[in-house]
Amino acid sequence: MKAPPWPKGKKLVHLDLKGAPPREEYLHKLIDLFSHLGVDGLLMEYEDMFPYEGELKLLQAAAQPAYSPEQISSMQEFAKSKGMEVIPLVQTFGHMEFVLKHRSMWSYREVAHCVGTLNPHKEEGVRLVMEMLRQVVDMHPGLNTLHIGADEVYMLGEGEESKLWLSSPGRTVEQLFLSHVTTVAKAIKQQWPHMNIIMWDDMMRGMSPDTLKDSGLVGLVQPMLWDYTPNLDVEKTVSLLEKYHRAGLTDLWAASSFKGSTSVYTCVPRTQQHVDNHLQWLKVAASLSGGVNIKGIAITGWQRYDHMSVLCELMPVGLPSLAACLQTLLHGQFSAEAQSKVMEVLGVSSVEVEAMERTSEAESLFPGRRLAELIVELNSLLNSEDVRFFEDNI
Repeated sequence: MKAPPWPKGKKLVHLDLKGAPPREEYLHKLIDLFSHLGVDGLLMEYEDMFPYEGELKLLQAAAQPAYSPEQISSMQEFAKSKGMEVIPLVQTFGHMEFVLKHRSMWSYREVAHCVGTLNPHKEEGVRLVMEMLRQVVDMHPGLNTLHIGADEVYMLGEGEESKLWLSSPGRTVEQLFLSHVTTVAKAIKQQWPHMNIIMWDDMMRGMSPDTLKDSGLVGLVQPMLWDYTPNLDVEKTVSLLEKYHRAGLTDLWAASSFKGSTSVYTCVPRTQQHVDNHLQWLKVAASLSGGVNIKGIAITGWQRYDHMSVLCELMPVGLPSLAACLQTLLHGQFSAEAQSKVMEVLGVSSVEVEAMERTSEAESLFPGRRLAELIVELNSLLNSEDVRFFEDNI
């Protein structure tokens, strides 16, 4: 069933650089391809590929060199020349594994055995986060939008300081979460008053409108509601967005997925599964009341589920899925016209990477196509009956 095309607002592609980060030349090829697919911006999750300096230099990746300031500047200039905004994503509460794994940072953890969650009670922790943000903002001249993460803050409330804080009557883990995020958001606004602040929404889903209103977040942040499932519950998602709107969080974002959301170790994405996710998001957008302002959608492409996890689908093998998802948003359905556009842009015979054959030898149409073909071939071999027999019997 056809829905209206994705309403006004940006279409961002999320680049998750915490695994298999592209070289500069390939990154430019991706940006060029994105410009032909209708992408308005990049959501850049640098993690340890950002060239942090001073006391934060230890955050830089050890397995390969982080991007240089010159490379980050070049990427931004090239994206801008293609009409794309660059929005950095810097985790400030949960999923801080790339920071808190370092021995000198262990004292900042909420609990000793949870590598990802920052202790919200330490002023030094807020200073750490603000210094990370300062370095990132300084390297993005003219920046007006920043994503502060804050999803999946595991084990929050289980640290000793949190237990003590929660022992006071009326205090909740919800308030603890909101307190830290509000502190960070206010500090950002104090330093950069013009800055728009996006954050993931999942930690707020169970909160009442009154709790959100009382948090001090209203007017500070723009929640980004993420759901990557092909059977996304439209009614429930609409209800959530309407709740945020009632609470005064009037500027909202959506987040879908073109790869990296099927399983931790998936090697080859199934395009139809991700297209179905976008078809559901189109239904959500069409069902919202007029007052809800959707600023745009981020099409995520996760490279690891977290910093310590294995790699999932590499970028080249995910490009047919990304192209199909973008065309679905533009057409309001994954029509024959949308499929034809994907195959024409990429020079392939199918939108499913496992079934595609070349219709053009031009490598520029599909950067990394040969690697994608080899991954599909290897994946097929690893899942063959012969290999399974060997694994089961030898």
